[in-house]
Amino acid sequence: MTSHTAPILFDRTGLSDDTLLHLYEQLVLPRQIEEKMLNLLRQGRISKWFSGIGQEAIAVGATCALLPDEIIFPMHRNLGVFTVRQVPLDRLFCQWQGKRRGFTKGRDRSFHFGTMEHHIVGMISHLGPQLSLAAGVALAHKMRREGRVSLAFTGEGATSEGEFHEALNVAAVWKLPVIFLIENNGYGLSTTVQEQYACEDLVDRAVGYGMRGVQIDGNNVLEVYRTLSQLAEEMRRNPEPVLVECITFRMRGHEEASGTKYVPKALMEAWAKKDPVKNYEVWLLEQGILTEERRKAIQERNQKAILQAVEVMFAEPDPVPDTEEELRDVYAPAPATVAPQAPARELRFIDAITDGLREAMKRHSELVLMGQDIADYGGVFKITQGFVDEFGRERVRNTPLCESAIIGIGLGLSLKGMKSMVEMQFADFVTCGFNQIVNNLAKLHWRWGQNADVVIRMPTGAGTGAGPFHSQSNEAWFTHVPGLKVVYPSTPHDAKGLLLAAFEDPNPVLYFEHKALYRSLSGLVPEGFYTTEIGKARQVRTGDDVSILTYGLGVRWAETVADEMGISADIVDLRSLLPLDYEAIAASVRRTNRVLVLHEDTLFGGIGGEIAAWIAEHLFEYLDAPVMRSASLDTPVPFAIPLEQNFFPVQRMREQLQKLLAY
Repeated sequence: MTSHTAPILFDRTGLSDDTLLHLYEQLVLPRQIEEKMLNLLRQGRISKWFSGIGQEAIAVGATCALLPDEIIFPMHRNLGVFTVRQVPLDRLFCQWQGKRRGFTKGRDRSFHFGTMEHHIVGMISHLGPQLSLAAGVALAHKMRREGRVSLAFTGEGATSEGEFHEALNVAAVWKLPVIFLIENNGYGLSTTVQEQYACEDLVDRAVGYGMRGVQIDGNNVLEVYRTLSQLAEEMRRNPEPVLVECITFRMRGHEEASGTKYVPKALMEAWAKKDPVKNYEVWLLEQGILTEERRKAIQERNQKAILQAVEVMFAEPDPVPDTEEELRDVYAPAPATVAPQAPARELRFIDAITDGLREAMKRHSELVLMGQDIADYGGVFKITQGFVDEFGRERVRNTPLCESAIIGIGLGLSLKGMKSMVEMQFADFVTCGFNQIVNNLAKLHWRWGQNADVVIRMPTGAGTGAGPFHSQSNEAWFTHVPGLKVVYPSTPHDAKGLLLAAFEDPNPVLYFEHKALYRSLSGLVPEGFYTTEIGKARQVRTGDDVSILTYGLGVRWAETVADEMGISADIVDLRSLLPLDYEAIAASVRRTNRVLVLHEDTLFGGIGGEIAAWIAEHLFEYLDAPVMRSASLDTPVPFAIPLEQNFFPVQRMREQLQKLLAY
């Protein structure tokens, strides 16, 4: 490891005076901004600050080394990324203070934002996910033969996260041109590196992934700039990932309220001598490259720009809430529905999904399908069988067992204007990618206006004797998350139409497909391209006795039981769970005045509770009986068929319908 006692040795070989001075100017600006912010914090004029003092050489050197259109994924202590990319200071300062003039309309803070105009995508508080996004951008570069790299920052603490492993593993397997840059600054808040990892150096991990690893002095701006310039140039010609460990130190607290009392005084003093700004400034003055007059002029120019931006920040009023706008910005606008234009043919449910995927692949030349075993094998359910021959391995990609990284890569592709589909081999396995879905995909557009064009296919449901880890109905986990769209077809017609609608929609869509319907249900499916409107329910049949609101396999249960019992049931197939079609629900309730909400998911916390509550709140005067919910037992899904059948709500539904009708 680079020693904190070793002096900084600057080597200007191959670098012009102009380059050396440019690096100095870029290095000084974030330091002066920081000093101003710390002063405002002491005055109580701002409330929070994450300081990068002592680490500026990494962000500045790395950003200067990359081309202006190469996307960078910074973290809290990378102010230099934003200043080198010339993000307007007034907007940047307003962002930090939650003002509308910032980049998130006051919805998020500090560096939790992106600006594609400047080719920057900011972090979220959950450390690690940005690494996968950078890998996704790198995949787009590689597929388009663009000769570009992406770069993601992370800290030594975040290397303990699973996403670090997943992102590096996939990038290495797929040979993606992405630089994973670790800022090893000694502490994760107060946790030392000895408590974070047992290896000698983090860069040693590169060997295990089959990628290059480089360790450099993160306080030496010339070493950072030269190393990353060389790596990036090589990677543009020969795509591959590289792990770079920059040894540095955090001279202030994790954030200012944390302080640094836990750091030994001698360690702080030793690293203070390696200040990246002061050391470089002294060297430039000694070499005669920088004059005292120019140094003062740079400082004064920066100070003037900073003060002007601060004035704008404090003059900007706090954002005025606009509820309509807050709700509207959750989703990017979706295109209109396209009606079928061609004759229909009989298809099984599973074949309708395959047909929809094929149609989407033909329609969108840059759509990428990703999932475990989906290439030559065709997926465990054979839905993509033959797709490799038809569309090629670049677009139909087997993935390592890295659900979170693959979802993040899908989002990275979206940042580059490409579409992707991620297949969960079973919906149960989505737990391994939960963070990317609910915290990255779902919130991106609302936070800073960037859409997340990713479709996640979810083979779901019980009825096949597959037990508790291959049979769960977990759609309700996601209907609670604003920003996602959740669809769940029950017919071959809708299986294709909703899938195609999901690919046309610029928002993240979770597409649930019931495994028990794959080969047991057939129906007429139009040929060619068409879409089924997301957010619109289907009226299965109209009746007078009772409304049955359901979706998925529940539609078949409702039809079968209604016929067996001789009930005139008004059956509504919700088919879109987020957003819900409240108009269709209300119309059905008004027709029958009795309601049963039916779903395969377990009872407690299922979407049926939300629907029942909405009906009670908005349609109480139309009810002649309490709203009832029929759902599976509040247990995991059992394996043995008799137990699984008892788990299902079908028999209980019959009893509940009798009670409703007799009420």
